[in-house]
Amino acid sequence: MTNPPALAGLRVLDLTRLLPGPVATLRLAELGADVLKIEPPGEGDYARAMLQSDADRKSGTPSAFYRIVNRGKRSLTLDLKSAEGRAKLIELARDADVLMESFRPSVMTRLGVGYDVLREANPKLVYCAITGFGSEGPFADKAGHDLDYIAYAGVLDQLAAPDGSPIVPNFQLADLLGGALAAVVETLAALWHVARGGDGRRIDISMTHAVHAHNVMAHIALANGNEASTRAGAGLLNGGVPCYNVYRTRDERFVAVGALELKFWQNLCQALGRPHWAAQHWSLGQAIGGADAKALTAQVAARFAERTRDQWIALLEPLDCCVAPVLSPAEAAVHPLFAGREA
Repeated sequence: MTNPPALAGLRVLDLTRLLPGPVATLRLAELGADVLKIEPPGEGDYARAMLQSDADRKSGTPSAFYRIVNRGKRSLTLDLKSAEGRAKLIELARDADVLMESFRPSVMTRLGVGYDVLREANPKLVYCAITGFGSEGPFADKAGHDLDYIAYAGVLDQLAAPDGSPIVPNFQLADLLGGALAAVVETLAALWHVARGGDGRRIDISMTHAVHAHNVMAHIALANGNEASTRAGAGLLNGGVPCYNVYRTRDERFVAVGALELKFWQNLCQALGRPHWAAQHWSLGQAIGGADAKALTAQVAARFAERTRDQWIALLEPLDCCVAPVLSPAEAAVHPLFAGREA
């Protein structure tokens, strides 16, 4: 028997734009919520034109960016700068369970449809505001994007090349982890409170603060007085051990080795034809980021360079040794893990 969608009947007003908010409401829609995306007249959500292909531009079709993060939603154009538009939003809020917005902190209040106004119309409303730095404090009105948020949070410092230079990731950690995921979690928690008879509430999601809170390994290093281990190649999970690393193969591709536990490392060493390496493991006293770890990492790298990525995966994937191919997005899209599933 197929269960009905968990959020069937939940009514969500989505005033967000670009990435974090639309992904948050997308996840709610995927769970069965009825999401009404509200856009201003004219260009609407900026995502409509961002990363737009030539074909979409010629046909007047919104970008794949917009289509992917807004699928499964209804849409409505409202001019919140007009009295009519504001009245319509208040009317919609009376029957809604959730309203999510991603404006700068003062915008909704300045428009006359802030939380206090909407709460008066619907005391049970869960109002979720997603901002870069929070709704209060010295940075509340400061502009920013994902790269800025992870820079302030101490995360970008750890996303570094072997020479220590921070890289620019193509995965938006603050937007998706600090913004979208945090918004979904806190919204569902607030809805649970309402379902048990409580009033609605205003949720303040700061992407910078949320991604900082998720920076768990760095917090552990700081608590242990070992800030140096947060740097590339110095810690257990950032290249400081041969059993948890990325290696280049003969065809200039890569494999990811995640043999963190000794049993997986032992299996891998056996499969690599180097069973004696199994005695060199962090759990057996090998210093993380130390000379022995670096020397063995170089030897493992030389071994992986002897065959192509797919040759190694054919050998290692069937074994219990936590080795994976580093797939391109195109390869991942057709891999048996994901083929036939929507992104």
